[in-house]
Amino acid sequence: MPVTDVTTDPEALTLTLTADFAAPVERLWEAFTDPRQLERFWGPPGYPATFTEFDLTAGGRARYHMTSPKGEEFHGVWEFLEIDGPRTFTALDSFADADGTPLAEMPTSRMVFAFDQTSTGSRLVNTTYFDSAEALEKVVAMGAVEGATMAINQLDRVLDGLRAYAAGKGTQTEILDDTHVRITRLIEGPIDLVWRAHEEPELVQQWLLGPDGWRMSVCEIDGSVGGKYRYQWEPLEGTEGETFGFDGETLLTEAPHRAVTTEHMTGTEFPSTLNDLNLYEEDGATLITLLIEYPDKETRDIVLATGMTDGMEASYGRLEGVLAGV
Repeated sequence: MPVTDVTTDPEALTLTLTADFAAPVERLWEAFTDPRQLERFWGPPGYPATFTEFDLTAGGRARYHMTSPKGEEFHGVWEFLEIDGPRTFTALDSFADADGTPLAEMPTSRMVFAFDQTSTGSRLVNTTYFDSAEALEKVVAMGAVEGATMAINQLDRVLDGLRAYAAGKGTQTEILDDTHVRITRLIEGPIDLVWRAHEEPELVQQWLLGPDGWRMSVCEIDGSVGGKYRYQWEPLEGTEGETFGFDGETLLTEAPHRAVTTEHMTGTEFPSTLNDLNLYEEDGATLITLLIEYPDKETRDIVLATGMTDGMEASYGRLEGVLAGV
């Protein structure tokens, strides 16, 4: 992971994040100063950022919001103070309302981003200065250390480009914390087709099958917010296993980029998971990112032990074949 250290200093009133990248300083600078690239990693998993304003000049400002899996928006605003590209820029960072007005009850901090060349690429040192120990403690208590770490650890895929980042890796499963797992898979095909293949039952039934020897006997999907879905699988003749299924509800949809659903094992009292699907296209290929939130660590470990990753890889392999024929 790129992030090598995150340190809080209650005497200096600072929070400092350090990360190393196998990319030149100029490429790192580009990622932080192009809003379309910045919003691909600035929000931590489950809270992607959308920049609606970005004026990279002294006295200019940037506005953004992060959207939770349930559709809640958390707004922020930067006021740029100093810019010395491609080496450093400084900005005031404030929590804000939906109109971009800083919230008086929340702390405003001064962020300094410094980009330096290393023997293997470049290093980011992001130092945030606070006005008081109380302000520092408040932001840390809100999860700033964990959120910043997970956000910046997403930057590699932006710097490398999707094909280089995902080449030969297949389906990747990352444990982010006790209750969150991130699954990624690069699919050869445009985002619109990948989205359709997740939303249209006649396409879903062709690929979402897991290991060989199973068929999807029920596929009902209402992809609108509040809509329900139901899947059921049954073994083909000669395959051992019992019929099972999942049901859930759509909480958020932003076609063709994001869909958030609950997932519950039909006919059981098991708690639901929260599944946050994100799609991003680059050079004719689409990166599928599925963030799964489990109710607890025990449930997470039970599910991972079922061979979920292998089953998903088999399904995603079929998906590419389906897309080639659409």
